[in-house]
Amino acid sequence: MKRIWLENYRCFRDRQDARLAPLTLLVGDNSTGKTSFLAMIRALWDVAYLERVPNFKEEPYDLGSFDEIAHFRGGRGGRAESFEAGFEGALLSKHVFHWSVAFSRRGTAPMPTKRRLSSKGRDLWVEHDQGSSRVRVHTPKGSSEVNTSGLEAEGDRLSPLFLLAMEVFKGEGAETFLQVASSFPPWHGHQPLYAGAPVRSKPHRTYDPSLVARDPEGDYVPMYLANQYFEGKRRWNALREALERFGKDAGLFDEITVKPLGKQSGPFQLQIRRFDGPAKGPRRNLIDVGYGVSQVLPVVTELLRQDAPPMFLLQQPEVHLHPSAQAALGSLFCRIAHWDRQIVIETHSDHLLDRVRMDVRDGAGALKPSDVSILYFERQGLSVRIHSLGIDEEGNILNAPPGYRRFFMDEVRRSLWKHGVGE
Repeated sequence: MKRIWLENYRCFRDRQDARLAPLTLLVGDNSTGKTSFLAMIRALWDVAYLERVPNFKEEPYDLGSFDEIAHFRGGRGGRAESFEAGFEGALLSKHVFHWSVAFSRRGTAPMPTKRRLSSKGRDLWVEHDQGSSRVRVHTPKGSSEVNTSGLEAEGDRLSPLFLLAMEVFKGEGAETFLQVASSFPPWHGHQPLYAGAPVRSKPHRTYDPSLVARDPEGDYVPMYLANQYFEGKRRWNALREALERFGKDAGLFDEITVKPLGKQSGPFQLQIRRFDGPAKGPRRNLIDVGYGVSQVLPVVTELLRQDAPPMFLLQQPEVHLHPSAQAALGSLFCRIAHWDRQIVIETHSDHLLDRVRMDVRDGAGALKPSDVSILYFERQGLSVRIHSLGIDEEGNILNAPPGYRRFFMDEVRRSLWKHGVGE
């Protein structure tokens, strides 16, 4: 996703347009719609790539019913009867498309009622109403309707995305057409994106074997680490080394290991160890060290696992971390983020944001200034405006409105005045 827009959704009354990048940081006061923004990214992913109706009550984003999601204009303006959102994407790195969807009330829940996909710069689009077997297709030669009820592919109805691909690419050669076709449902097995909760699971002294299924709070992570430990040294060592690299950079731990308490299928513990030069400290149970380790471990593990999804939505990954560890987390994001693994982060950490700016400035990773987007959410009455900011080659923030960092500057002034500097 390269850009997202939304309208009449939660606290966003007028259409808001925001640039997404390999690494996108959401900043702003509390209750300015950052979590709602993340929830809409997941909803668009579900509709466009997974061909399923999004659940706006699914953890970690429980947005409630339609009346709690559609924007309330206040007074006689009342509740919006529908809300819309969309995004810009690219195929084969050059064919840009726009996807949009309108949501209307179905009982008490929002339901995607109209989906539209268009090719940027070309007079090509398809439009599909929920529940209908007919798809409207428009080309430079005119408009027509296609009945998809009799068209099947591997047992599934052909998606509107695929129908657009047929129109856009059918004249560009069989090889290009097949490459593009494989990107669309139902042929391409798109993964669900990962959405992490702002508060992760509590550590335990001993873990019992359980099913390994992703969850927003990271309850599954200890069992996932144990499975990697038992399944083979190569996979475990690669993951362990990556985790330990972050642990050292963050000053949290130098070594992490799984300690079986019996057979492979039995209970186990997670242990970490700190070094002091050549001296190695004792291995300590995860529950006996700082709470920040157990809170950041699910986030870092999800980012570093080999089968990581193509997009991450993270809320306050810096929770319970001291400033230097927050900064190290920023460096980790810079190393991992790219167009095939986008990371969108809601954060209140200046340390994390500043490290990202400095790493891009210093060329510490592969990210260029254009690969980072900073979205500033500013409250304006009953609505919120999203400002798309960037950074330059020196790490300076570009296009910042007057309200950006005003709170932090006010706090600095208060501190200086209190100590007599301003007198």
